[in-house]
Amino acid sequence: MKVVDLLFGEMASILSNIIVLVILALMVVVSIRLFLDRRKKGYLSMTISLLIVSITYVLQLYLKLSAIDTSLTAYILLMLKIISFILVNMGIYQLYNRTKRRQYVFFYGLIIMGFVVSIVHFYVPQLYSGPNQQVRLLQDIGLELYVFVLIFLCFYMIPPFIAQQIKYQLALTVYFFMQAAHLINAYMYNNSQLWFSLADNILPIIYYFLLFMLLFDRVVELMQAIYNSSITDGLTRLFNRKFFYNRVTQYVQRHLPIYILFSDIDNFKKLNDTQGHQMGDDVLKQVAQIMKDEAEECGIAGRYGGEEMVIMVTDPSVKMDAFAERVRMRIETETIVTASIGYSKYKNGLSAEELIKQADEAMYKAKTSGKNRVVKYA
Repeated sequence: MKVVDLLFGEMASILSNIIVLVILALMVVVSIRLFLDRRKKGYLSMTISLLIVSITYVLQLYLKLSAIDTSLTAYILLMLKIISFILVNMGIYQLYNRTKRRQYVFFYGLIIMGFVVSIVHFYVPQLYSGPNQQVRLLQDIGLELYVFVLIFLCFYMIPPFIAQQIKYQLALTVYFFMQAAHLINAYMYNNSQLWFSLADNILPIIYYFLLFMLLFDRVVELMQAIYNSSITDGLTRLFNRKFFYNRVTQYVQRHLPIYILFSDIDNFKKLNDTQGHQMGDDVLKQVAQIMKDEAEECGIAGRYGGEEMVIMVTDPSVKMDAFAERVRMRIETETIVTASIGYSKYKNGLSAEELIKQADEAMYKAKTSGKNRVVKYA
């Protein structure tokens, strides 16, 4: 077998179908796994649509190997292609969104419209009595052009609602050129133009590879979201107490020079009682943002509990007196509350728990000696 046969011959088309089927099999495994873990309609829709696409390519492969090519088989393959394309794009939409009734009406309406357009397929032989090849082309032209309508609709309507817009639009662009190459080769060159045949074989592989990467990246996004939710506080988005404590422990075990800053919002209970919990939540988020900003280049910030927030300063060049005072001043000037702050420095022999406790004791001294001040643990 020559290389040219693998690129342009009948074997090239068969090889293309096999590669696409392998990619589809991987996507089906991923989508089934996602559905079993999360039970979302989007993953079920994606699984069903990928199975339909797989059936389409298996049937296409079987017909090529069996040398079966009739008007009916061409119609079935074309309708399966349209249905699977619509369902795949609906599945992609559902990966990021809850699907309401109007979205179902839109996507299933596109499928119904495909069947309406396909009526032309059955009336052409009655209206046109030309050569059989021309009749076949005229029968399919309505559905083939309808694919372009679907591509443009999906290109402009779905990206605003998903996260991976560029990758998705790139995949649709590849699909557009794949469809265009197929039509030009079939209707202008009677499938004799080798370079269009090559595009017809390679572009499906690229298209489904891009869809696989889109699905894979969605898995990564979900894993990242799960991990982030396990280490951060839901309200303030600071690291939670467990994660913060574990990080302090890591530094202490390596005997690295660190500081712990411990802050407590003054009169926070009174604020909640007089202005409501929503105002309290807003203040917590404002103070948390200040802590995060200040800790960004020299350590990490966390919510230790309630209105208590902490910073681990890992940069030994930081002047802790000035750093803590800057945090206190920003809270006083940028929010409607003040904060009492204490800090402690790591010394050999201290555990992470003891180091944090020292900063807490310094904060308590600041609280009991007038509030809105900074105290260093002595």
